[in-house]
Amino acid sequence: MLKLAPSQQQDSPIAMTEVFVIRNQLGHYWGKSKAWVDGSHPRLVLRTRYRDEAVNTLFELSSKDIGLRGDVLAVELSERGEPVIEPSQNPLPMDTAADGAEQAGDQSGESPPNAGAAVPADTARSVEPTA
Repeated sequence: MLKLAPSQQQDSPIAMTEVFVIRNQLGHYWGKSKAWVDGSHPRLVLRTRYRDEAVNTLFELSSKDIGLRGDVLAVELSERGEPVIEPSQNPLPMDTAADGAEQAGDQSGESPPNAGAAVPADTARSVEPTA
Protein backbone atom coordinates (compact mmCIF):
# COMPACT_ATOMS: atom_id res chain seq x y z
CA MET A 1 0.00 0.00 0.00
CA LEU A 2 1.24 3.50 -0.85
CA LYS A 3 1.49 5.87 2.08
CA LEU A 4 2.03 9.61 1.55
CA ALA A 5 4.15 11.62 3.93
CA PRO A 6 2.45 14.61 5.57
CA SER A 7 3.53 17.96 4.17
CA GLN A 8 3.93 19.47 7.65
CA GLN A 9 4.46 17.93 11.01
CA GLN A 10 1.56 18.48 13.36
CA ASP A 11 3.62 19.12 16.50
CA SER A 12 5.97 21.80 15.11
CA PRO A 13 4.73 25.39 15.41
CA ILE A 14 5.24 27.60 12.39
CA ALA A 15 6.99 30.81 13.39
CA MET A 16 7.34 33.84 11.17
CA THR A 17 11.07 34.31 10.73
CA GLU A 18 11.06 36.26 7.47
CA VAL A 19 9.71 39.74 6.83
CA PHE A 20 10.02 42.25 4.01
CA VAL A 21 11.65 45.69 4.19
CA ILE A 22 12.09 48.49 1.65
CA ARG A 23 15.58 49.80 0.86
CA ASN A 24 16.43 52.68 -1.47
CA GLN A 25 19.43 53.19 -3.75
CA LEU A 26 21.43 54.80 -0.90
CA GLY A 27 20.92 51.85 1.42
CA HIS A 28 18.36 53.66 3.61
CA TYR A 29 15.29 51.80 4.84
CA TRP A 30 11.69 53.00 4.91
CA GLY A 31 10.76 53.57 8.55
CA LYS A 32 7.65 53.15 10.62
CA SER A 33 7.57 56.95 10.98
CA LYS A 34 7.09 57.26 7.19
CA ALA A 35 10.60 58.62 6.68
CA TRP A 36 13.88 57.09 5.54
CA VAL A 37 16.13 55.74 8.31
CA ASP A 38 19.71 54.52 8.06
CA GLY A 39 19.05 51.11 9.62
CA SER A 40 21.24 51.60 12.68
CA HIS A 41 18.12 51.09 14.82
CA PRO A 42 16.30 48.12 13.23
CA ARG A 43 13.23 48.60 15.44
CA LEU A 44 12.46 51.82 13.52
CA VAL A 45 12.39 50.06 10.12
CA LEU A 46 8.99 49.26 8.64
CA ARG A 47 8.55 45.54 8.12
CA THR A 48 5.68 43.75 6.47
CA ARG A 49 4.61 40.17 6.73
CA TYR A 50 3.74 39.86 3.04
CA ARG A 51 5.82 40.83 0.01
CA ASP A 52 2.85 42.38 -1.82
CA GLU A 53 2.33 44.86 1.05
CA ALA A 54 5.93 46.01 0.73
CA VAL A 55 5.66 46.21 -3.07
CA ASN A 56 2.50 48.35 -2.77
CA THR A 57 4.25 50.69 -0.32
CA LEU A 58 7.26 50.97 -2.63
CA PHE A 59 4.94 51.72 -5.56
CA GLU A 60 3.28 54.53 -3.58
CA LEU A 61 6.68 55.94 -2.58
CA SER A 62 8.02 55.84 -6.13
CA SER A 63 4.92 57.59 -7.46
CA LYS A 64 5.70 60.53 -5.14
CA ASP A 65 9.46 60.49 -5.84
CA ILE A 66 10.32 59.60 -9.42
CA GLY A 67 14.04 59.50 -8.58
CA LEU A 68 13.54 56.68 -6.09
CA ARG A 69 15.15 53.36 -6.92
CA GLY A 70 13.90 51.01 -4.26
CA ASP A 71 13.98 47.31 -3.61
CA VAL A 72 11.93 44.96 -1.46
CA LEU A 73 14.17 42.67 0.58
CA ALA A 74 13.28 39.51 2.45
CA VAL A 75 15.14 39.54 5.77
CA GLU A 76 15.26 37.30 8.81
CA LEU A 77 14.10 38.41 12.25
CA SER A 78 16.46 38.46 15.21
CA GLU A 79 15.64 36.89 18.56
CA ARG A 80 14.22 40.27 19.60
CA GLY A 81 11.87 40.31 16.60
CA GLU A 82 13.80 43.03 14.76
CA PRO A 83 14.88 42.70 11.13
CA VAL A 84 18.50 41.67 10.61
CA ILE A 85 19.71 44.40 8.24
CA GLU A 86 22.96 46.10 7.33
CA PRO A 87 22.98 49.80 8.27
CA SER A 88 23.58 52.24 5.44
CA GLN A 89 27.05 53.70 5.01
CA ASN A 90 25.54 56.82 3.40
CA PRO A 91 24.41 59.61 5.74
CA LEU A 92 20.78 60.62 5.75
CA PRO A 93 19.84 64.03 4.32
CA MET A 94 19.72 66.69 7.05
CA ASP A 95 15.92 67.09 7.14
CA THR A 96 15.39 63.31 7.29
CA ALA A 97 18.14 62.87 9.89
CA ALA A 98 16.49 65.42 12.18
CA ASP A 99 13.14 63.63 11.87
CA GLY A 100 14.78 60.28 12.60
CA ALA A 101 16.49 61.66 15.70
CA GLU A 102 13.15 62.92 17.02
CA GLN A 103 11.54 59.54 16.37
CA ALA A 104 14.35 57.63 18.07
CA GLY A 105 14.09 59.87 21.12
CA ASP A 106 16.87 61.37 23.17
CA GLN A 107 19.02 58.45 24.31
CA SER A 108 20.57 60.41 27.22
CA GLY A 109 17.22 60.88 28.93
CA GLU A 110 17.89 64.59 29.40
CA SER A 111 15.54 67.23 28.13
CA PRO A 112 16.77 70.43 26.54
CA PRO A 113 16.88 73.57 28.71
CA ASN A 114 13.50 75.28 29.16
CA ALA A 115 11.72 72.33 27.55
CA GLY A 116 8.09 72.47 28.49
CA ALA A 117 8.55 75.60 30.61
CA ALA A 118 5.47 77.79 30.69
CA VAL A 119 5.73 81.54 30.29
CA PRO A 120 4.09 83.36 33.21
CA ALA A 121 1.09 85.47 32.20
CA ASP A 122 2.50 88.67 33.74
CA THR A 123 5.65 88.49 31.58
CA ALA A 124 3.77 88.03 28.32
CA ARG A 125 3.65 91.23 26.34
CA SER A 126 1.08 92.27 23.83
CA VAL A 127 1.99 94.37 20.86
CA GLU A 128 -0.37 97.20 20.06
CA PRO A 129 -0.56 98.47 16.51
CA THR A 130 0.79 101.96 15.97
CA ALA A 131 -1.25 104.52 14.11
